[in-house]
Amino acid sequence: MRGRFHLRGHVRDWRARMSTHRYETRLRWTGSTALGWESYDRSHSATAPPAEQEIGLTTGESKGDPSVLNPEQLLVMAASSCQMLSFLHVAAKARLDVVEYEDAATGLMPDDANPLRITHITLRPRIVLDGQADEERVRNLVQIAHDYCFIANSLNSDMAIEPDIEVRG
Repeated sequence: MRGRFHLRGHVRDWRARMSTHRYETRLRWTGSTALGWESYDRSHSATAPPAEQEIGLTTGESKGDPSVLNPEQLLVMAASSCQMLSFLHVAAKARLDVVEYEDAATGLMPDDANPLRITHITLRPRIVLDGQADEERVRNLVQIAHDYCFIANSLNSDMAIEPDIEVRG
């Protein structure tokens, strides 16, 4: 599955019944750039009230600490999380018993992209179901979930979903 799915009219109808949701975040950095690009600390923190959890972030470039999350990773993580939550929603509505869902997602940001951006995201969910489930039906629900995924609908990156489906029972 590549790119956008074509159930847009259905999604618009579904969203028309929703109110506008507002998401706010807070970001904080302190330091000094007085010594130039080579020398300042890229570490910063972010919160999203009313959630109390604070996450530490840095840059994805060579000046960042690779042990700290960067915005590019968070974008790919958000796409993966939204797809999972959307899939669990449609699977539950379809009365399928999903017992495991793991994803190994990747995002690509080529240096020659103009403008520089993440151009492609691949989601590789491993979906485990208990009981009876038709694999084609599950794949269809993966596509429907993608169409309902707010993050995917907000991005201009190409997206591919390569599910691995396991049915136990």
